[in-house]
Amino acid sequence: MSTFNRSIPLLALCGLLAAGQASAEIKIGVVNFQKLLEDAPQTKAAMQTLESEFGPRRRELMTMQNDLKAREDKLQKEGAVMSEADRSNAEKTLRDGQRELSRKGGEFQDDASTRKNEELGKVQRYLVQEIQTYATAQGFDLVLGDVFYAKQPLDITAAVLAVLQTKPAAIAAPPPAKTPAPAKPPGSK
Repeated sequence: MSTFNRSIPLLALCGLLAAGQASAEIKIGVVNFQKLLEDAPQTKAAMQTLESEFGPRRRELMTMQNDLKAREDKLQKEGAVMSEADRSNAEKTLRDGQRELSRKGGEFQDDASTRKNEELGKVQRYLVQEIQTYATAQGFDLVLGDVFYAKQPLDITAAVLAVLQTKPAAIAAPPPAKTPAPAKPPGSK
């Protein structure tokens, strides 16, 4: 982002502050969103959900990897005394297993990464909604995130986190979108 684009929100804030000084006090809060995301029970619940969803596949991959390592060790130890056909067959089986492990590992990484992004996106949207709810309830005019420095009285991260800890850890799925009723054909009652 260019310096000019970064300075636009700062200029807007200065304008608000100047206008606020002329008319009334502006209540400003600052949220450390990263800390909120790390410490929120909803994030921990989402990570636990992912662990239960992907744990069995990860354990399967680790078992597969250990099995391949054992086969490789056995081939290293016994390869010199094996017949040429047996050694060739064992090497081919080992290569096929390594390819399969690599393929399954790549699929696992892709699937886990996609789901993690989905869950974190859901948590982030929820946190933004909760910050807005808290700010409205407490009468804040402006709440900022990603600030380099703020005095302690402006930082509302702990207060928002306290509210989040009173909420259910699992985030409810959003209600399904309402679909309009089909139009009645002309002439029907």
